[in-house]
Amino acid sequence: MTITGPRTDPTVHATHPRDAAAPVVPPGSRRVGVGIDQVHLDPSGFWGRRQHTNRRATLEHCRSWMEQLGWLENFDRVARGDRTSGRPGWQFSDSEVYKLLEAMAWELGRLPDDDLQQTYDTLVERVRAAQDADGYLNTAFGHPGLPARYSDMAMGHELYNIGHLLQAAVARLRTHGTDALVETAKRAADHVWAEFGEYGRPSICGHPEIEVGLMEFGRALKADRYIRQAALFLERRGHGILPVRPLLSAEYFQDDQPIRSATVLRGHAVRALYLSAAAVDAAVDDGDLDFVDTLERQWAHTVERRTYLTGGMGSRHQDEGFGDDFELPADRAYCETCAGVGSVMFAWRLYLATGDVRYADLIERTLFNVIATSPSEDGRAFFYANPLQQRVRAAAPDEGVNARAEGGSRAPWFDVSCCPTNVARTFASLAAYSAADDDGAAVILQYMAGRVAVAGYTMDVETQYPVDGRIRITVVEAPTSGRLRLRIPSWSAAASLAVSGRSPQQVGPGWAHVEDLVAGDVVDLDLDVAPRLTWPDPRIDAVRASVAVERGPLVLCVESTDLPPGVDLQDIAIDTTSAPRIHGDGAEIDVRVRMTRDTPPGRVPYGAPSATTARKRIPVSLIPYHRWAERWPTTMRVFLPVE
Repeated sequence: MTITGPRTDPTVHATHPRDAAAPVVPPGSRRVGVGIDQVHLDPSGFWGRRQHTNRRATLEHCRSWMEQLGWLENFDRVARGDRTSGRPGWQFSDSEVYKLLEAMAWELGRLPDDDLQQTYDTLVERVRAAQDADGYLNTAFGHPGLPARYSDMAMGHELYNIGHLLQAAVARLRTHGTDALVETAKRAADHVWAEFGEYGRPSICGHPEIEVGLMEFGRALKADRYIRQAALFLERRGHGILPVRPLLSAEYFQDDQPIRSATVLRGHAVRALYLSAAAVDAAVDDGDLDFVDTLERQWAHTVERRTYLTGGMGSRHQDEGFGDDFELPADRAYCETCAGVGSVMFAWRLYLATGDVRYADLIERTLFNVIATSPSEDGRAFFYANPLQQRVRAAAPDEGVNARAEGGSRAPWFDVSCCPTNVARTFASLAAYSAADDDGAAVILQYMAGRVAVAGYTMDVETQYPVDGRIRITVVEAPTSGRLRLRIPSWSAAASLAVSGRSPQQVGPGWAHVEDLVAGDVVDLDLDVAPRLTWPDPRIDAVRASVAVERGPLVLCVESTDLPPGVDLQDIAIDTTSAPRIHGDGAEIDVRVRMTRDTPPGRVPYGAPSATTARKRIPVSLIPYHRWAERWPTTMRVFLPVE
């Protein structure tokens, strides 16, 4: 057995024997993520509980809302040939059905179930029955009483919807094989090729998604025409093809400059991230390393200057988009949950292309602090936007459809309900992001309690992570000469690694390599999850002179619920002379309560320094940000002023 630290990791190509049951499988890649059938999460672990809740509650919750609101009936109406008037749902509501089908397909691949299978089959049949003879499939355009096909390429979302259908079909193909959903998707993809191919309409969809769907569907079917069509859409982007709408811009659609010319992600955050994920796929399939480098630079600039501490992306509400560099206000953070999903999609593809540990680090940050934050504990209510400060206690959410994406309480459903189904499909396929086979080496990327089989190893992972930094990996089966690689997160200032009771060795952030393991060996990794102060870049005006507290991969926050009676959240300042301390699954800090003189009546709140008096220092509890507003609506903040 030997343990070594980080190594250089050049990209090479090798052929894997089969497609994994995973969302992304680049052909001929050195790296391939594990299939969902290779990882079994412990239902008592952090992620296992959420995956179980997703299967048990969220899938049916989403289906029942779509049935209740008539989004599923839209398919039935088209199948019957009825004339439509007053169609319920936005023009992209079809996509929510497809994302739900994707989640169901992954879940059925993970653990078969007769009732879930019947629900899936029924939904597929309703979708299939609405498809036109030429493969066109949409319930908002192209039928009696509806606008003509492709009459609104900027905002119609017709191709966007098909992209999600194709991703659902990929899930079914890789976990089951061809069925009615896959055949329906194939007819739709053939229609797109005939309509928008080399000799078809030279247009693009206002919301990228068809590109990433075509890329992976083409890979799964070994069908080059779908991959070529995705490349065509990518090449057309950025030349001002789409008409600009009031209050929007070409940048909103990523149609302002070619992908290769951009230096940073901009415009609508979800659109930008989906497009970038597809661009990585195309660059990898073409072997275009310069294009990969360009996308890496765009990612780095975006992470370094346009990303929140939580991993959230998108600071503007008006266009759900990226702001300028360092425009990261805590209270006005949009940080759409779907943008978190898109960020994971983009970073995961860059990891598979390069092997760089940075991408796995950001995935962890985003999973714990954006995606895990959205759903309630029971899996039946969600955050759409994820601000880092809530100034006013929110009202209890509507029991019906919530018209606003913003708010300080989770809602059961939204007028635009893209986030619940995006969470559902991400949790269903979550295991695929936990580990990888890197040219024969087993790589553990995310620490999830359960059993994983990868690169000839079968390993049991025991951990209370992220509350505890201790991770025990027991080797059940091992290859003759295997290699194991463990990610040491960038936030872990100190980590120790020991094998089968031998003396532990200190390892730094990056990769730790363990070789020559045999069945029965036990690898103990101990990460430093002590609470720590995190200071913002001084160029982020909105939180200058403030500090946040993190614990391991978790961003923490203070809720008004945990303050003493009579103490307002806006009147506390952190005392940095004392270090934060472990407290439950969060931390405890010392703060000073400031009494500020009110502004005289009728005057603006500016002028000479206000007189303040500091009251005694008191301890205050912080909780993981992903748990905020679970007890009841509160005020909350992540960044606290410094005393």
